[in-house]
Amino acid sequence: MKNDKFIPGLVLVLIGLAFLLNNFGYINFHWGNIFHLWPIFLIIAGVNLVFAHNNTPVAYVAKIGVIILGFGLLLFGNFGDRYSWPWYSYTWRDYNHNHNHNNNNDSDDDDDDDDDTTGVKGIVKVDGVSNFNLPYTADAKTAELHISGGGTKYILNDTTNELFKADTKEHFGMYEFTHSNAGSNYVLHFEMKDHKGGHFGWGSDNGKSNAVTFMLNPNPIWNMYVETGATALDFDLTKYKIQKFTLNGGVASFKLKLGQPLENTNVEVSTGMASVEIAIPQNAACEIETDSGLSSNNFEGFTKTDDGHYQTTGFATAKNKLHINISGGMSSFKVTRY
Repeated sequence: MKNDKFIPGLVLVLIGLAFLLNNFGYINFHWGNIFHLWPIFLIIAGVNLVFAHNNTPVAYVAKIGVIILGFGLLLFGNFGDRYSWPWYSYTWRDYNHNHNHNNNNDSDDDDDDDDDTTGVKGIVKVDGVSNFNLPYTADAKTAELHISGGGTKYILNDTTNELFKADTKEHFGMYEFTHSNAGSNYVLHFEMKDHKGGHFGWGSDNGKSNAVTFMLNPNPIWNMYVETGATALDFDLTKYKIQKFTLNGGVASFKLKLGQPLENTNVEVSTGMASVEIAIPQNAACEIETDSGLSSNNFEGFTKTDDGHYQTTGFATAKNKLHINISGGMSSFKVTRY
């Protein structure tokens, strides 16, 4: 029982057992529980950290007890229609932004399909495509991009002559874009509105998914803040000047590719149950600080300098430095060099 790998091993055994029992029909697993009860994994990781250096019977009972209780809720919890899939209900509102709408026979509808409100309160948005943009002006020296909303796939891999551009594919969701500026600093907010957890959008088998493709102007210095629930994110930031990138996510898949750092470029990642891959330039001076609970870490080309601290060769004397801070409950973290 003194093996510090016992608790992570138990968690993996229970996850595998749950999949097997569900595949053979012995249990009817409610998949929506994962995406709405994911904080359970944070609790499991937290209890494990609290009793990390405690080998008493009480500590092991607490660790095992919270795992059994958490998996009991995940496996057998049935919350009825509270998180019913795939239908999603909201009342339509006109946000009056730079938002192109599609036309059909329904004057109050933004999509190409007829609305079906049978058994659903309000209007059900079946399909839609929207475009958002903000013109670039030479006075924009710095810019902040705040992104929030789950059940979506976020992609960023190209530049634009505008300051900001986003093309969306909407199913059971609705996006809002707002912006302001104070002098040369522009603050942009892009968020999903009224997404009440009814539909897990990205990666759905029926091809209906929420997706956003961003394009940004490469001239300003960018600070990005992403806060999501169940999300897939794939950002190629090699063409941008990134000062800070903050990511808070739940059950998710995150891929981030960074370019050369500024004098100080900071990346902060905090997740619940996620797969995180970060790629950095081969010659970038970088340090990683991690506090990742039950997570697995793979830091290619880094030297461990202390417990939870890793550095590339020559980091201390480098002029431009990249700082990565990683924390998570039960996630997989991988940092590679290209």
